[in-house]
Amino acid sequence: MVEAHSWTTRRGSNPRLEPSNDQVLDIPVTPTAEIRQQHYASLISPGILTAAIIASWYCSNIGVLLLNKYLLSYYGYRYPIFLTMLHMLSCAAYSLFAIKWLEIVPFQQIHSRKQFFKILGLSIIFCFSVVCGNTSLRYLPVSFNQAIGATTPFFTAIFAFVITCKKESAEVYLALVPVVFGIVLASNSEPLFHLFGFLMCIGSTAGRALKSVVQGLLLTSEAEKLHSMNLLLYMAPMAAMILLPFTLYIEGNVLAVTLEKGRGDGFMVFLLIANATVAYLVNLTNFLVTKHTSALTLQVLGNAKAAVAAVVSVLIFRNPVTVMGMMGFAVTIMGVVLYSEARKRSKVTAH
Repeated sequence: MVEAHSWTTRRGSNPRLEPSNDQVLDIPVTPTAEIRQQHYASLISPGILTAAIIASWYCSNIGVLLLNKYLLSYYGYRYPIFLTMLHMLSCAAYSLFAIKWLEIVPFQQIHSRKQFFKILGLSIIFCFSVVCGNTSLRYLPVSFNQAIGATTPFFTAIFAFVITCKKESAEVYLALVPVVFGIVLASNSEPLFHLFGFLMCIGSTAGRALKSVVQGLLLTSEAEKLHSMNLLLYMAPMAAMILLPFTLYIEGNVLAVTLEKGRGDGFMVFLLIANATVAYLVNLTNFLVTKHTSALTLQVLGNAKAAVAAVVSVLIFRNPVTVMGMMGFAVTIMGVVLYSEARKRSKVTAH
């Protein structure tokens, strides 16, 4: 009886709640990623947030150039194709994490085989441009590399005319004259000029321009348009797969060499991981700058970035520069600014 009594007492001490029509449980809705981002952003002043994003953009863009140069020219890691493949694998992994888990942008799927092959075509151009750019850094100083890279508008105008038959105004084409003239001036007076490195850098710049034209041509329909971060998510693994046979054929047993060096040199492993991470941050900060400012602001920052990167690289690597070379670089940058302004006026007139 004692046991029965105690069991009854225990049962009575934990009575069940009877359902009541008056009782309403208010369960808060889980906030979406966009609402969470707005909440976090509201904790920081908009001006400070924008300044921090722009500073991050500069640091990542200049940082990846300096790290590439240091690894390929000064540290003795002479595998630009494998290094580019590491960049692509890093971009694929970080993009998947940022889109699937952090939800910085909505996830978009590839809807057709046609769309897949279009993205594959862009990946091939992307590979060519990045590999050429990294290879050129083995032979050219960053300052001269950036001077050549500033001629992207010239190649964009050429490819737009050849591929899409798009004609610009006479003012736009005239603005390209100082862009080309400045590079001719800088090339003739560059103390560390290297023909192969120069051709690689030209190839990289032309590839970057070709990708922008082809991307605008291929992904035109609303059904096929992808956000830049989703496009990177698909392009990066494709690019890595494209580069794999090339790095094995041209650079030999590079993976075994890298692992062997990494066992005895932890700093090299750190440099490779940091380099690959910063390569992704370049793409992420491009998106963030455009989101928090505008595409025009990104273009203006890009014009200034070449000059800032050149100055920083000269201060760090102490590569020799000439007055004529600096004048040529300045003329090219001035031409790029004139080209941007001429295009803006041309668009306003067209509308």
